[in-house]
Amino acid sequence: MSVVVPVLMAGGSGTRLWPLSRTAYPKQFLRLLADDCSLLQSTVRRAQRVPGATAPVVIGNEAHRFIIAEQLQEIGFEHPEIVLEPEGRNTAPVAAVAAHYALARHGADALVFLMAADQNVHDVAAFVSSATLAVEAARAGRLVTFGIQPQGPETGFGYVRVGAPLQTVPGAFEVSGFFEKPSLERAQGYLSQGGYYWNGGMFMFRADAFLRELQALEPDMHDHAGAALSGAAPRDLDFIRLDPGAFKACRSDSIDYAVMEKSRNIALVPLDAGWDDVGSWTFLAKLHAADEDGNHVRGNVILEDARNNLVQTGKRLVSLLGVENTVVIESDDAVLVASRDRLQDVGKIVKRLQGDRRGEANSLPRVARPWGYYETIAVSDRFQVKRILVKPKHKLSLQMHHHRAEHWVVVRGTAKVTCGDKEFLLTEDQSTYIPLGTTHRVENPGKVPLEMIEVQSGAYLGEDDIVRFEDVYGRTAK
Repeated sequence: MSVVVPVLMAGGSGTRLWPLSRTAYPKQFLRLLADDCSLLQSTVRRAQRVPGATAPVVIGNEAHRFIIAEQLQEIGFEHPEIVLEPEGRNTAPVAAVAAHYALARHGADALVFLMAADQNVHDVAAFVSSATLAVEAARAGRLVTFGIQPQGPETGFGYVRVGAPLQTVPGAFEVSGFFEKPSLERAQGYLSQGGYYWNGGMFMFRADAFLRELQALEPDMHDHAGAALSGAAPRDLDFIRLDPGAFKACRSDSIDYAVMEKSRNIALVPLDAGWDDVGSWTFLAKLHAADEDGNHVRGNVILEDARNNLVQTGKRLVSLLGVENTVVIESDDAVLVASRDRLQDVGKIVKRLQGDRRGEANSLPRVARPWGYYETIAVSDRFQVKRILVKPKHKLSLQMHHHRAEHWVVVRGTAKVTCGDKEFLLTEDQSTYIPLGTTHRVENPGKVPLEMIEVQSGAYLGEDDIVRFEDVYGRTAK
């Protein structure tokens, strides 16, 4: 029996979920669901329920590699397969790499189940049922697209029109057309006619069948994607780094335009499973039941004479008084307040922040690192205070700084400290001083997380003032 290789595309930015989604920590890594899983983790778990599924392959970018690895490890994949794109080239080159990968690892009849890592499905059983039907159609050599049952006249998605039933695979259909994102009037027409589905960007295909179509339709992309995988750098930890020159030579295009809309070998499998692309904060209304006034809230919230609002908070209390149809999203360093009917425009706020070179567009105060994370607590002209967490048996790089000195105070766990030619242990309530220009490292030799408070002082406190001498994670930059 041929295997099913779930391939998750995890390179998106998700600006419409700002201020929680940032360039450095986009929406696929956010824990928005009731079970506290990230969207990536939920997608992996859902895919694992498809009969014949292998461990997942995640295709993402270099900046997120350690976040991807950590989130997969949290759900039981100790050494996941993570393919790193040198730069984003849209979904067609990703699909091509996925097909070459499945062919090389699992043989010509391996099935690729290509999906975005930042979507959600409410009815997992229905999802598995549709995926199982797609397996049948894909084994027969068809390139399968999933037609999402429309939940309304949506103008933000493309549409697929169903054709005649597939005689060989009951429940699957031919495709009679792909359609661009429509106007509202046209979308309403699609729904009234029937037979139109949302194009949700999920696909399943035999590796060899897809590559044959790609070779015929986009021969250069076929060859460059294969060369990008075969020319990948030697495996580094869990990461497969595609050859930059070959991958960048792939024409940037979507799988829909490059292959699906041109091929005569397409099948459609309907999916009616409460699919959601998590494209805006209206997603909150689908996660939690509304109160008697139509409010959907999550976190530390007090409402008084407030109706039909969406509210999500982090640490701080948020109170709404006499407010209707408003969305409030609170994070550690930014708050979004928007009318519910303007949520599709949140990206405009992000563009303004990026134009002004504001840090709030790109990163959160808590920054993920392969050894744990650091969180900025206070910043001034010549000092900065951070909370640092180091996971058990992990350590930072051996490094030095040209422009700052550091004071470390251990508040939990045990720290093994290297400072110049000295090595010593610090336990709770103990501290040390790292002079400017001194080689240093901190390591957690214990079984519980190490938490420290770090006070930096100096003329320049940027994260790029790091000279690394040794690093177990293979980093050469910050």
